[in-house]
Amino acid sequence: MSHARTISSAPPCGLRRRMLRACKPLLALLLCAGGGLATAQAWPARPVRFVVSFPAGGLADVMMRLLQPQLADALGQPVLIDNRGGASGNLAADLVAKSSDGHSFVVAASSVESVNPYMFSSMSFDPVKDLVHVALLANSRLFLVTRPDLPPRDLKAFVAHARAHPGKLTYGSPGTGSTPHLAGEMFKQAAGIFVTHVPYRGAQPALQDVLSGQIDYAFVPGTALTWVRGGKLRLLAVVSPARVPEAPDTPTFAEQGLGEVAVDTFFGIYGPAGTPPQVVGRLNTEINKLLAQPSIRARFAELGAEPQPVSPAAFRSAVQAETVRFSALVKARRIQAD
Repeated sequence: MSHARTISSAPPCGLRRRMLRACKPLLALLLCAGGGLATAQAWPARPVRFVVSFPAGGLADVMMRLLQPQLADALGQPVLIDNRGGASGNLAADLVAKSSDGHSFVVAASSVESVNPYMFSSMSFDPVKDLVHVALLANSRLFLVTRPDLPPRDLKAFVAHARAHPGKLTYGSPGTGSTPHLAGEMFKQAAGIFVTHVPYRGAQPALQDVLSGQIDYAFVPGTALTWVRGGKLRLLAVVSPARVPEAPDTPTFAEQGLGEVAVDTFFGIYGPAGTPPQVVGRLNTEINKLLAQPSIRARFAELGAEPQPVSPAAFRSAVQAETVRFSALVKARRIQAD
């Protein structure tokens, strides 16, 4: 009688259990990688909402609407624009920071993280912890414009007029802590003048009140240059280190003896913390493709904005550098939210 042994290909039970335990981390990693790929491939699964932290007609709104049709085509889903101005961008940013649908993003000036935490005594969200950088849309230049019936016709005469009438002149901004407001504070400090700041809920309302003569001047984006060309506003200076193509004959503050006044405005797109890196990468890639298009670049230039097709990491670094400068100004000028 034969007693041949049957040799099993399976390891002993104890060894098998140890092998399974050792493989669990690798299995989890493979599953996560597969899940991430599925997320990137499946997103977006519904319309993508961009909450613009300024009223309709403002620069951020106009730029997003220029990108809207082609971005919708690239994503394969409708792109919705939801204007929610107020609280220096905090209202829109808070709404997105607390969203959980995976399809909501905020379009805001970078001051929401470089200025607001130093200006508000408390905030309902932490922009550094609760938001992630997705894409940097543009760097917008600012221009000092006055109502045309104001006597001064150049910056030197304007400073002399302001010094001769302390507290009498008023200027508007899109809101306390906005970059136009910071430019106004830099101007006051450099020129040694005392004027009254009037905050608005966006650049358009401030611009309209300069046009109607309700306030005397404002620091505005390039969207206002149409009014300058039509004689409805007087342009005195560009708030930039160098002259700009859209207004080549307009001198900088430095050229006119006020070198401290130079402020750029970064407009960017943020998502809520926890947005999958694959989604951030997809949206960054699609937006950067559009920003590189000659037609988009030309249209942005007409608005006084320079497209910035950079990575989320570069976006983050630019704002970190801005935070150092702006936070110091907020503290020095004792700027507080109204």
